[in-house]
Amino acid sequence: MLQIYWGKKTALLFFVFASTFWLQAQEITSPDKNLSLKFELKDGGIPSYQLTYKQKPVIKPSSLGLELQNMNSFMDGFTVSNTAQSTFDENWYPVLGEEKTIRNHYNELVVTLAQPKNNNRFIRIRFRLFNDGLGFRYEFPKQNDLSYFVIKEERTEFQLAGNHKIFWIPGDYDTNEYAYTTSKISEIPSLMKKATIEINAQCPLKELSVQTPSMMKSDDGLYINIHEAGLINYPAMYLEVDAKTNKMMSHLAPDALGAKGYMQTDAQTPWRTIVVSDKATDILASKLILNLNEPTSYKDVSWIKPVKFIGIWWEYFVAGRSTWAFGKENNVKLTDDFTKLTPNGKHGATTERAKEYIDFASKNGFDAILIEGWNIGWEDWIGNWKEEVFDYVTPYPDFDVKAVHEYAASKGVKIIMHHETSGSATNYERRLDRAFEYMNDNGYDAVKTGYVGKIIPRGEHHDGQWMVNHYINVAKRAADYKIMIDSHEAVRPTGLNRTFPNWIAQESARGTEFESMGGLAPDHTTILPFTRLMGGPMDYTPGIFQTDLSYYGTGSTQRVNTTLVKQLAYYVTMYSPLQMAADIPGNYERFPDAFQFIKDVAVDWDNSYILEAEPGDYITIARKAKGKNEWFLGGITDENSRTANISFDYLPAGKSFIATIYADAKEANWKENPQKYTVTKFIVNSKTKLKQYLAPGGGVAISIKEANSSELKGLKKL
Repeated sequence: MLQIYWGKKTALLFFVFASTFWLQAQEITSPDKNLSLKFELKDGGIPSYQLTYKQKPVIKPSSLGLELQNMNSFMDGFTVSNTAQSTFDENWYPVLGEEKTIRNHYNELVVTLAQPKNNNRFIRIRFRLFNDGLGFRYEFPKQNDLSYFVIKEERTEFQLAGNHKIFWIPGDYDTNEYAYTTSKISEIPSLMKKATIEINAQCPLKELSVQTPSMMKSDDGLYINIHEAGLINYPAMYLEVDAKTNKMMSHLAPDALGAKGYMQTDAQTPWRTIVVSDKATDILASKLILNLNEPTSYKDVSWIKPVKFIGIWWEYFVAGRSTWAFGKENNVKLTDDFTKLTPNGKHGATTERAKEYIDFASKNGFDAILIEGWNIGWEDWIGNWKEEVFDYVTPYPDFDVKAVHEYAASKGVKIIMHHETSGSATNYERRLDRAFEYMNDNGYDAVKTGYVGKIIPRGEHHDGQWMVNHYINVAKRAADYKIMIDSHEAVRPTGLNRTFPNWIAQESARGTEFESMGGLAPDHTTILPFTRLMGGPMDYTPGIFQTDLSYYGTGSTQRVNTTLVKQLAYYVTMYSPLQMAADIPGNYERFPDAFQFIKDVAVDWDNSYILEAEPGDYITIARKAKGKNEWFLGGITDENSRTANISFDYLPAGKSFIATIYADAKEANWKENPQKYTVTKFIVNSKTKLKQYLAPGGGVAISIKEANSSELKGLKKL
């Protein structure tokens, strides 16, 4: 045994040169001994693994391997040539996050597998077992008989132990914007057609498949989440489903020629992740996916900051009050003179409108405003698969970039740039440096990117290897200009905000905009933290106060399927260091006491406390603001009312605090009286317990602040 020390990290390396039998099977346990991983070679030299939690099977024996194009596969014929075990334990400090400090503690097993029939060509499979789950990946070291190869398909199996309850969306190479379906695994085939609703740029898999992160619950009380971490230079993974045997198998997004990945040694796949616990709260608290990503190499991260913002955005969705486009739709080219375009009279991103939003942001303490539709090109692209739609530097005639920048700067407000690519990644990459230089010249330090539509290069997919590398290239290039990225319609996140901390948020799921396009089920946001948000922060765009869209007098019968208070709770339950107050400013002015919570709530945190949770039903989370003695709590429920059990035991002992409670009124629910709420103040301390009513489709939001004795006078203890 060789023991190595460096800094605060300790690694114990065990180099095993034992009998062939001993090498064929290896076991490791998690640091707390609750999880056990076993690796072995089955007959024919087929790699296999299994995972148990507290003696309960999580993954039964499952095969590992990859098929290659025009080469012998990495599926069988292996012998174990070496194994190594180690342990690792460190604390690290994210630039932005839910915790100030994250512990990265795991036991590792590395198995080197050789193929005698292929001149002892070899690969490694690296397993890392944490207290909250397992991560493993394939590694392809440089060697004489393996240089460049093309993946035909990855064949990683996940043989589940039962017909679990599963929260799923269809596997699709181009979108994650589906509503979730809750069912048994065996019911997926009969429900797939209904679940696969029409979405722009849709390309569902022909095979029966679901997206990751895939959240499941077993009949014996285990919560299981399957996803991936560190998705770099590789296609995104889906899970093919064998509904009869409860087996899932990896399926990679193809490129235009059908290949699943172009690899050159030294190389590796992303990590395949399995987060597991007998407590749902542990799933939400897991940092396994972040821990499997590499630390950032950025030397200076001081410019990466959390952002709370408003924007010229929601008004485009509420029954056509205004539009992104300046002119009427007709045969428009990027080279046309847009000053001669006939105005449609509804253009939203005007200089005057921008100044109104800037005034509101300045008055209410917001960091920035987002302005969509400022630049030429919106008239003629949806559905036309055009390459050169936007140039990212030319404003419409009624938007004065310099004047808006100067006005915003005078008010202490930043402007968030918007770059819609229309799916044309080639056009965006050609213009990227000029676009970022333009941002620097005009005081923009954050950009929302969009990828609506089919991808160009034609035949590529949003989740394929080419586009995965594109998103990362944009984030890395943006860092050269000290620009933060919020990507929409991109591949779902896999914890890369650790490696590229300026990639501060993504959409990559069905967000608030869909409340204006058919609505979201009341349980949607009780599922998202267990699925999409497992990979990283989401720009969900919460804060809609006017939930009945018929209010705007345009004939719309659409509604936002929450209470007003649930919208407040999202600022805590839907983690993001980039949080938008998405409604129209005038609606906040109608409810100033509720709006106060949005103004107060933090967007970066020292600590997070998952108080209670059940996927599809409810979530209650408390968080401590970064660098302040302030705490905020959010609780949400599905279509059913419930009583949240709220503890304040995370507060410093021996002190009293003022808790401002924003609660659903007794008569409130998401269908009727959604804007009925109460605001009350009480004295709380670390021993306080609260049972709080949540209306159907409702929530609760609480701000907790230190107070002196004079401020406590007249208030009751809770």
